[in-house]
Amino acid sequence: MSFEEKLAQYAELAVRVGVNVQPGQELLIATTTDTVEFTRLVVAKAYEAGAKQVHVAFSDPVVTRTHYELAPDRAFHEFPDWVVRQRDAIIDKKGAFLWIDAEDPDLLTGIPAKRLSDAQKSAGKALERYRQAVGSDKIAWSIVAIPSEKWAQKVFPDEEDQMAALWEVIFQTVRIGETDAVELWQKHILKLEQRAALLNERRYQKLHYRAPGTDLTIGLPPAHMWMSGASRTPEQVPFIANMPTEEVYTVPSKEQVDGIVRNTKPLVYQGNRIDEFTLRFENGRIVEAQAEVGEDLLRELITTDAGAAYLGEVALVPHQSPISDSGILFYNTLFDENASNHLAIGDSYPTCLEGGKELERDQLKDYGLNTSIVHEDFMIGSSEMDIDGITADGKVEAVFRNGNWAF
Repeated sequence: MSFEEKLAQYAELAVRVGVNVQPGQELLIATTTDTVEFTRLVVAKAYEAGAKQVHVAFSDPVVTRTHYELAPDRAFHEFPDWVVRQRDAIIDKKGAFLWIDAEDPDLLTGIPAKRLSDAQKSAGKALERYRQAVGSDKIAWSIVAIPSEKWAQKVFPDEEDQMAALWEVIFQTVRIGETDAVELWQKHILKLEQRAALLNERRYQKLHYRAPGTDLTIGLPPAHMWMSGASRTPEQVPFIANMPTEEVYTVPSKEQVDGIVRNTKPLVYQGNRIDEFTLRFENGRIVEAQAEVGEDLLRELITTDAGAAYLGEVALVPHQSPISDSGILFYNTLFDENASNHLAIGDSYPTCLEGGKELERDQLKDYGLNTSIVHEDFMIGSSEMDIDGITADGKVEAVFRNGNWAF
C-alpha cells in the first residue's frame, strides 16, 4: 500500500471500527492543530458512514503552553462552561466522541505541578457527567494517534525521517498495511475476548505480582469481569475505545491492594514525564510514593482527590506482544500501556462489574470499586514478571511467567 492508501484505511478504521459511526449520528472530534490533514480525512469518512454532523474541537499546542505559562492562578480553578455544554449535547443526542492524539510528550515540562493539578481537578469536576458516560459505555468513544514533529523527535531522535518512522510503526500497531485492517481487527478482538473469557471462568480472588522492585497483591471483587478492548453502547453498537489495544482488564477491590510496585516505562502525565517510581500500598491506599523523575507531580496526582490514592484498573498484556516486540518506547500511554502489564490510579470502570452499568456512581463503593476524577495508567510489566492467581479456596495458579501468559 502507498502512504495515502494506508492513511485512508486508518481514517476508515477510526470511523467504522473505533467509534463505529452510525447513520444519522453526530460525532465530536477533539484534536490538535498538528492533525489537520488527517482530521479532514476522518471527517469525510464519517460523513460517508452516514454521520449527520461532524464537529471538530481543535486546540493548539503553542497556545496551550502559553496558557499554562502566563494565565493567572485563578484560571486553573475554572473550566469553560461551553466545553461542558458541548459534550453534554453530544451525550444527549447519543452521539460519539473521537480523540485524535498527536501529543508532544514534553509539552508542559517545567510548568509548576500545582497548576497542572488544579487544572486536572477543575476539569474532572466539571466533566463529571461526561466521564460517567465514557466510563460506563453510555456512548461510543475512541482514541487514535498520529505523529506530530515533537513526538516523532522524541521517539526517533536518530532517524533521518522521524515523521515517516513514527507513521510506519503506528500503522503496524493498528494492523494497517497488509490486508483488510477491519478483518484483522475482528480476529484480534476475538482472541482478546477468548482470553478474557478464560479469566472469567477461573474467578480469581486475588492476583500476586512479583518482579524486580515489585511484590504486590491485588484483591478482585466477587462480581468482577475481565474485558477486552471491545465495548458496546446500550443500543448494542460495538466500538473500540483504544486503538491500538492488546489488553484484557478488570477492576481491583479498592481496599485489598497491599505491597510495593515499581514502574517499568515512563508515565507521561500532563505533558510531563514521571519515571523510576515506586508506590507502596496498605489496605488499598498509596501510603508511600517515590520517583527519580517528576516526584512532585506524582504526589500531586495521587492527592488529586480521595480516590486518586487507590487503584481503579488491573490490565494484563504479555511481554511478547506487537508493541512490546517493537522495542520502541512511545512516551505515550495509548501505546506504552499496550506493551506492558499496567495498573491505573483512580477511577474504576463500572463495565468490569456484573451489573455495574446500571449502578449509580455512589453505589459503586458498595461493590468494592474506586471512584475518582482521575484515571491514569502506569506500566509495570517486563520479561521478569510473574503473576499468580489465587482462588477463593486458596489454590494458587500461574497466570504469567517471565512476562507472558502461563496458560
